[in-house]
Amino acid sequence: MDVWRNRPFLKNLTAIGFVTVFLFAAVWWISSIVVNDGGGDFTQRNKLAIIRVEGVIAESEDIIRQIKKYREEPAVKGIILRIDSPGGGVGPSQEIYGEVLKTTSEKKVVVSMGGLAASGGYYIACAAHRIFANPGTITGSIGVIMAFSNFEELMKKLGLKTTVIKSGRHKDIGSPVRELTEEEKKILQDVSDDIHGQFIEAVAKGRNLKIEAVKDLSDGRIFSGRQAKESGLVDELGTLEDAVSYAAKLAGIKGKPKIIQERKEKNLLLRLFKENLSSFIPSPLDTKFLGAQYLWQY
Repeated sequence: MDVWRNRPFLKNLTAIGFVTVFLFAAVWWISSIVVNDGGGDFTQRNKLAIIRVEGVIAESEDIIRQIKKYREEPAVKGIILRIDSPGGGVGPSQEIYGEVLKTTSEKKVVVSMGGLAASGGYYIACAAHRIFANPGTITGSIGVIMAFSNFEELMKKLGLKTTVIKSGRHKDIGSPVRELTEEEKKILQDVSDDIHGQFIEAVAKGRNLKIEAVKDLSDGRIFSGRQAKESGLVDELGTLEDAVSYAAKLAGIKGKPKIIQERKEKNLLLRLFKENLSSFIPSPLDTKFLGAQYLWQY
């Protein structure tokens, strides 16, 4: 007790600490409600759900979770995918595409493209019933890319050597410490061509176009939204609001629909506490960013 009487600032410091912890916990709890907002009361019918596909597509779990949630909710009559992405990994893009395609047999799905919906972002869009783009949206980039770095000369200058023990002569294909052989380049090209063919087939199926017509558009080039409409890659030029209005009409909703969506916490500090730091600063050595990609390398 004498210590506390002689040092009153310790009491104040302790009180401030308790208040800080309490306030932080309160803010965390309130923000978690906003982040996980699934639209609140699901008893109200005639709802449309917006799912945002933003940034590089490195994983599919969260988007698929949202698609499943809204597909299984009877009050939700339709889904709008808002895509702002340059694409990303082949696997995650195909997984989301497959889930969207599955959903179209049960509910109406409309895509609204933002400033950018290219490569894997466009791949996903092809599964929807209708695609809206802004006139200046960057889209297309129907292609596959594999990029390999070579540090061999740098290692020689640094006096570094690497010894590789392998079974199977192509086990270290793409190694950064040596050049690709011509045989290896052909192997990788064949893989790339096959994955590219899968992309072309998805576009032809989703857009109801002939394979040959899609091949002419699938050399990796990008299109503006207006050019994409002229080529049959998108259906309408319009905003997110236009896409919402169309989805409501398509789903048979009379009057103004209620819009629900999950919102990410905008406060970076709180997001850093809630999410893994690596989600903000991806490593170039992360396996999610290696291999074949449906990605526009802008």
